Amino acid sequence: MLQLTDKKKNFFLYLFLFLLLSTLTNKNLNTKKNHSIKINQLEVHGLSEEGNFKVYRDLEPLLYSNILFIKKNQFIKILKKNNLIDTFLIQKKYPNLITVNIKKTDFLAITNIDNKKFIIGSNGKLIQFTDLIDPENKLPFVFGRVNLVNFIDFKKIIDESEFKFETIESFYYYPSSRWDIKTKDKVLIKLPENNLSNTLKIMHSIFLNETFKKNKILDLRIVNNIITSND
Repeated sequence: MLQLTDKKKNFFLYLFLFLLLSTLTNKNLNTKKNHSIKINQLEVHGLSEEGNFKVYRDLEPLLYSNILFIKKNQFIKILKKNNLIDTFLIQKKYPNLITVNIKKTDFLAITNIDNKKFIIGSNGKLIQFTDLIDPENKLPFVFGRVNLVNFIDFKKIIDESEFKFETIESFYYYPSSRWDIKTKDKVLIKLPENNLSNTLKIMHSIFLNETFKKNKILDLRIVNNIITSND
């Protein structure tokens, strides 16, 4: 009877040790598994080396998050604060890599706000001006307190016309939301507030007409009227 009791005690002791070791092993495996799916690599592509590094630093606080549970909105919230970015693609590459592919906004024009120069991006945002712009691709200057949405819309209208955006030296924006433009040939064109698409068609026809070649001011603000001047 005593021998049977000892065997029973040994059985429970072995069972306890087995369960304890199994628990510790499972815990270690889970720890290793959780560690292996943490983000420890982050790649950013699409901007300059300096620009990519800045984005990397902005996203760095998200490193070592669990790649399974991290939400793309956490990346989107950070990336949308960077005015150089037009669009981006975020990809999870298991087990621990995140790649961010960026399309940089196009630089459309330069403007002055409170005596500071800014670049207007095709994303409708202002980018702090630097002298790193290629001088061979000089951007037009926008005078006046420009409405960025209006400017982007106007740019689209120009692109859809036969008039070339690249021929424009400067824009003049008025509080009434009206535009004047000056070409690189120093021709000032006064545009109406409305019906810009049709006006640009007329303007293109005017530039093809030898009669208007020497005119330096073309006033198209009045419907069905063209007022010209050489001054």
